[in-house]
Amino acid sequence: MDVVLGLADHYILTPFVYPSTWAENDPARQILSLLMITNIGGYLLYFITATLSYYSIFDRRLMLHSLYIKDQVKLEILYTVKSVPVMSVPTVALFFIEVRGYSKLYDNAGDTRLGYLGVVGSIVTFILFTDACIYWIHRFLHHKHVYKYIHKDHHRWKVPTPFASHAFHPLDGFLQSCPYHIYPFLFPLHKWTYLGLFIFVNIWTVSIHDGDYRVPDMLKPLVNGSAHHTDHHLFYNYNYGQFFTLWDKLCGSFKNPSSFEGQGPIKDILKKEKVTRNKPVSNGAEKYYKKEE
Repeated sequence: MDVVLGLADHYILTPFVYPSTWAENDPARQILSLLMITNIGGYLLYFITATLSYYSIFDRRLMLHSLYIKDQVKLEILYTVKSVPVMSVPTVALFFIEVRGYSKLYDNAGDTRLGYLGVVGSIVTFILFTDACIYWIHRFLHHKHVYKYIHKDHHRWKVPTPFASHAFHPLDGFLQSCPYHIYPFLFPLHKWTYLGLFIFVNIWTVSIHDGDYRVPDMLKPLVNGSAHHTDHHLFYNYNYGQFFTLWDKLCGSFKNPSSFEGQGPIKDILKKEKVTRNKPVSNGAEKYYKKEE
């Protein structure tokens, strides 16, 4: 984050926002700046990515599902808007420690022993490390003594849209983001690579809520996509993974997506449309979905 802070200081904050007497390395100024950057950047990344996904990828038929809440998109957005400033406080605490030089982030790949090969390797280990950590954090959030206080809010969106991607309880959102922040304190990571990965994981979070269940056949057994995560919202106790299906399969929580088996939300809607041409009946979605505990 010190890369972003440095750019913000150089082009915006020092010449236009703060008095010239306030040193850029002053801790109070850094904390205030990080709060502004984190909130503005978070909102921009969320609204740009989720809006593009909603209008270009999201299957609008899902809004006809019986489990889709009235005004759901508006509710998802409002929940996110309220949560982001609260989530930003502990996040900025970690960013501040990083900016003060206590992480293993580095500037120049050429100055390291492995060079750019190390950069590529760190991308792989970052994704594997965070995927494993988020799996166990996510399972913890589903524990019966924790779920109703923290994670239940996110499962309000049983048939999510891209705007549900960041609609978490603030503590929930922070806990699931912790592995991304912890990694550079444990392992060397190029600063620009870290920034790129941070943007990537936010885009990925939107993508697993985008209602597009198509996955290349060769990747279906490996990648945790929107089809997997939609079933997580519906069935609760399956498909906790973030990027891959590995940990779900190892720990017995994997469920093959219902949409891959000719069921799922779109199938429910098509069944309803077919039946209601003759007589009005419920779509029977309840027989597919476990009731929330």
